[in-house]
Amino acid sequence: MNIEADIMDQYFMEEALGLAHKAYSEGEIPVGALVVIKDRVIGRGYNQTERLNDVTAHAEMIAITAAADHLGSKYLNECTLYVTLEPCVMCAGALYWSQMKRVVVGAPDEKRGFTLVGKPLLHPKTKLVTGILAAESQQLLLKFFRQLRT
Repeated sequence: MNIEADIMDQYFMEEALGLAHKAYSEGEIPVGALVVIKDRVIGRGYNQTERLNDVTAHAEMIAITAAADHLGSKYLNECTLYVTLEPCVMCAGALYWSQMKRVVVGAPDEKRGFTLVGKPLLHPKTKLVTGILAAESQQLLLKFFRQLRT
């Protein structure tokens, strides 16, 4: 067990959760994502599908694009993505092609998450970590959808 890595995962997931709160405040599904390399954030994103009128404007896609632009490379094989909700199949495909080194997930997505497919969709070298701040991420999502229904 690497305590330092666990602390950093918690720290960066808290920052991703802050981005999810920003999405929530803008009426977007509250998901936030960060791309980190060597303990430095190089890409941030939160859902903006409503604002941009773009079904692909998921938090992960925005963060991946920002990180690739920052590095000047389409490959993010030394990076970690922190995301508050399990990526969908589209985002998992982008993670595969970017060759993301690690993906750290908060809450599972039991309706649209990539793990429902049953086949590994991430790059074979990608390490997956789940459950970091899952309860906090899930509570924010539940609050958002409850509010949407009323």
